[in-house]
Amino acid sequence: METGFFSSSILTQDELKKIAAYKAVDQHVESGMILGLGSGSTVKHAVDRIGELLQLGKLHNIIGITTSQNTHQQALSLGIPLSDLDVHPVLDLAIDGADEVDPHLNLVKGRCGSLLREKMVEGACKKFVVIVDESKLVDHLGGSGLAMPVEVVPFCWKFTAKMLQDLFRDSGCVAKLKCEEESGEAFVTDNGNYLVDLYFKKDIGDLRAASEAILRLAGVVEHGMFLDMATTVIVARELGITVKHK
Repeated sequence: METGFFSSSILTQDELKKIAAYKAVDQHVESGMILGLGSGSTVKHAVDRIGELLQLGKLHNIIGITTSQNTHQQALSLGIPLSDLDVHPVLDLAIDGADEVDPHLNLVKGRCGSLLREKMVEGACKKFVVIVDESKLVDHLGGSGLAMPVEVVPFCWKFTAKMLQDLFRDSGCVAKLKCEEESGEAFVTDNGNYLVDLYFKKDIGDLRAASEAILRLAGVVEHGMFLDMATTVIVARELGITVKHK
């Protein structure tokens, strides 16, 4: 584990994210790489940094593969060349954020709806660097009390949600459809599916068993647990950066 320290001034959460994102790019991205570019507010800083280094001529021959429409548009606007997994089935590195990180570097991701594409891209990379601030660290997945998302097909989503809730009854699970804040309509992922958010009151236990049980349900597309995938996690804390390696 590596540690670095900041100046005495108090930084905002977004400033902490930016520092972690820049560190991820500066220490891990090299010219000639095929890069997986994740989703969310933290990764936006990383993509900005990659674009900046390309414009300065400090990086070249970079190809990005994005996990969301928002990141795709951002990368295009910065002049980052893009491709996909059909052309490049193996990636050198992926950079993304996370909603939760446990002590074993297992993750919860995808609350913004990109979990399927994130898992496809990040499952194809040789190294997976995750950038977070310390608020995302938990003792166990689901420990934040916030959502663990599951992408489901729209067809009979209520049936699938009930099956998911029943699956984790012993953990006090409550399953809720993710909705748009303004309209109240069902949130639709980039793949045209819905998200069912699972909230747990207790530890769900064996994560592998939980993963397999979720994926056995016919209406489920994918879940937001990323198990044994991260190789490095960069954590921005108020007093400095901590780097954890698998």
